[in-house]
Amino acid sequence: MTLLKFNALDDDAAWHALELCCISKRWIRALLEQRPFTDLPALKTAADRVWSSLDRDDYLEAFEGHPKIGDVSSLKAKYANSGSLAAHEQSGVAAASDAVIESLAKGNQDYEARFGYIFIVCATGKSAAEMCELLEQRLGNDPDKELAVAAEEQRKILQIRLEQWQ
Repeated sequence: MTLLKFNALDDDAAWHALELCCISKRWIRALLEQRPFTDLPALKTAADRVWSSLDRDDYLEAFEGHPKIGDVSSLKAKYANSGSLAAHEQSGVAAASDAVIESLAKGNQDYEARFGYIFIVCATGKSAAEMCELLEQRLGNDPDKELAVAAEEQRKILQIRLEQWQ
């Protein structure tokens, strides 16, 4: 996708393109209303502005578009078109030892039990061990703080995905 192509898409196709970056319906709707964008920085700025205006339910909806770290197959099954994005973003898990993978799986279970949603982290450039360490640290956050941290991680992910629209 390029920004020029995105601006030329009909609303349904543009919705789908944005959905590959983030599945929050309010986020997508607000960005569609602002089309066309003059350049990629304008789109990224608008994406951040809209993201910061969302509420807890919107963030939780966005989180549903992600696999559990180390479980890329779950996203491929649920969101086949964006599975390759998640696979690339989570490439640090591919080389992880069984012990680290098991620790991530256990940590994900603990995290979801504590907060009610999956662990969201911008995995790009992080090893499985680093993600495991971040998960363990964030388990100690209070729920409000953790939602803010997870939302910021989601924002980073959507920005990385939009950056590819050059």
